[in-house]
Amino acid sequence: MADLVVELYGVAVGRLVGSDWRSFDFVAEPEAVDAFGLGATIVSESVPLEIRPTPRNAGRRRNFFSELLPEGPLLTRLSSQAGLEPNDVVGMLRRYGRDLAGALQIYDPDAPGEPRTPRTSPLTEAAIGRMLRDASIAPLGNDRLSGRTSLGGVQDKIVLARVDDGWHQVHDGAPSTHIVKVSPEGRPSLVVDEEYGARAARALGLAAFDTRLEAFDGVTALVVERYDRDLSIVGGRLHQEDMNQALGAYGAMKYEGEGSPVSLIRVADVFRAYGDDDSRRRLLAQLTLAVALGNLDMHAKNLSVLHPPPVSGRLPAPTLAPAYDLVPLRHHLAHRGLAMSIEGESDHARITAEAIAAEGESWGVKGADAVVTDALDRLAAFVDAEGPATGAHPGLREDVARFTGRLLAGNPVGESQ
Repeated sequence: MADLVVELYGVAVGRLVGSDWRSFDFVAEPEAVDAFGLGATIVSESVPLEIRPTPRNAGRRRNFFSELLPEGPLLTRLSSQAGLEPNDVVGMLRRYGRDLAGALQIYDPDAPGEPRTPRTSPLTEAAIGRMLRDASIAPLGNDRLSGRTSLGGVQDKIVLARVDDGWHQVHDGAPSTHIVKVSPEGRPSLVVDEEYGARAARALGLAAFDTRLEAFDGVTALVVERYDRDLSIVGGRLHQEDMNQALGAYGAMKYEGEGSPVSLIRVADVFRAYGDDDSRRRLLAQLTLAVALGNLDMHAKNLSVLHPPPVSGRLPAPTLAPAYDLVPLRHHLAHRGLAMSIEGESDHARITAEAIAAEGESWGVKGADAVVTDALDRLAAFVDAEGPATGAHPGLREDVARFTGRLLAGNPVGESQ
């Protein structure tokens, strides 16, 4: 087996050398340095392009590629389909690296069938329903022989492509265009609640991609348009990485805590390094929305960085990705702890608008209080105008209105009812 080729925007940016998950490494190709520049972070904030890889950063490079794979039972099902061990990162990317989060494509040039011809095949509503009912049939929607998709996260989901107003399965690296997820057992309203959070994000101008609830053979699912797909770009993909990858965090380190490199200020500092005021303001508005929604899970894998392709030979600065996975969780979890603390406070019920603004000020956001107030005013108007879809958790709209009102009044968020 050959080294794996790592391709981005039509350029072979490097190779994955070695097969052991503990010692493989990424080596940049000279043409990538020529195309994007020495030290360019177009692959990842953790993986600058170097002529010779710095040995002390090898762990961060391995971590970036490991984090392209899912977690937990979803990873186990995907590895079982391929006949591989879950920790065989290189083997898993050899099999599933053609359709990833972002724009990287990873493949073995010597594997039978390479270079592959991407294609899609139409799916019936009944076939999609079967996939959603039984996650073992096609993990992430992968065909047993020609599936090449990996996607981070824990929740069971499948990816599909929308082609000529119909749903298609993707094969041999065709870019999926949508993510489809169902509520986990015991939390039947979760995707309905998430749909409400996605609409709120659009109302605040934090996302523009489409999300909608759709039934597939009686299975209610949330259909999410992928913001990292763009047919105007070579390969149809826009590159992105999550903040676990950007900050060198692994797995459960996505939550702030002892030994984790993750915190809100470190997330904001990724954009401060580029002088990107707009991304920091949007991050603050997204944090405000998360608190007012009761979204406790704004962790490092639910925040991402976009790495656009060069424009007229110049590489644009990375920016904050649109808001995603905004799930009102206060109804669903026994605890009230935030994934990342705000001004040192992790208890959702104790957070105030003043604390959120102070957090933003610590990132260098000018007029942070105005950003927070504007986000809350927009959310209050949204909640007044729009309610959740049928099947949402009872009291969801009332709780979001209550949380928002308390924050606007200068009070702590308090308890849900």
